[in-house]
Amino acid sequence: MTQQPILVTGATGKTGRRVVSRLRAKGVPVRAVSRSGDPRFDWTDRATWDPVLEGVRAVYVVPLDGAPLTRPFVERAVRLGARRIVLASGRGIDVPDYAPDSGGLAAALRDGEDAVRDSGAEWTIVRPGWFAQNFSEGFFADAIRAGELRLPGGDGAASFVDAEDIAAVVVAALTGDGHAGQVYELSGPRALTLAEAVAAISEATGREIRYVPLSPEEHVAELTAQGLPAADAQASADMVSPLRKGTDAYLSDGVQRALGRAPRDFTEFAKATASAGGWYVPLC
Repeated sequence: MTQQPILVTGATGKTGRRVVSRLRAKGVPVRAVSRSGDPRFDWTDRATWDPVLEGVRAVYVVPLDGAPLTRPFVERAVRLGARRIVLASGRGIDVPDYAPDSGGLAAALRDGEDAVRDSGAEWTIVRPGWFAQNFSEGFFADAIRAGELRLPGGDGAASFVDAEDIAAVVVAALTGDGHAGQVYELSGPRALTLAEAVAAISEATGREIRYVPLSPEEHVAELTAQGLPAADAQASADMVSPLRKGTDAYLSDGVQRALGRAPRDFTEFAKATASAGGWYVPLC
């Protein structure tokens, strides 16, 4: 049994690649899959499902955004012998008016959670909030490197969680005992506004970086002027609305419950990322 691999979907993503790295460091056999990997896995091509699921003992499921595919995938995984499922879900999906959901993301995540609960396998659900790594690898990274983050985030705060902490919780649930049937909401140890987060990055990098608050209308207008379709520009404004409203400012105890330690603070993330060259701007 211990020689059976653990399947990690989304293995090139923010949490997936960190989960793969941590599992391999523990000497755990891993089957890391993605659309561009070998073996190839594509959520939208069900012919790729069975080859990656054959013979695995546990699965880390990173769903395809807004697609109702988690349920059939989990059912197939269990049918082929997987005995433990860890699902990446989302903080706030069961909170009314947490954020606009025109793309059906929250509905798909709720169905995915129901699917793992109904699967018959041992299951654990992780619900992270906003990633600290959105500033270094995600939505905000290019703006941070350019020195100015322009967003309709107002002065609302979020309890940004480090992707390293998310990965550590996932690995604990995949390999350890005592996590079955648990829902771990994950946050950092405190809430920061976008201005405070940018200030922490500015201090860590020694560069002047500014946060410029926009109205949602100004944000949409800027993006459409840059050539983005109006629907995509509005989706960007909607995505930031939990920050503007402060609905992700509350703290959760999932990291403490799963790992027995406090989550990493945003300033620690900023210093570590700066030291590793994560916001390096090459000279032209």
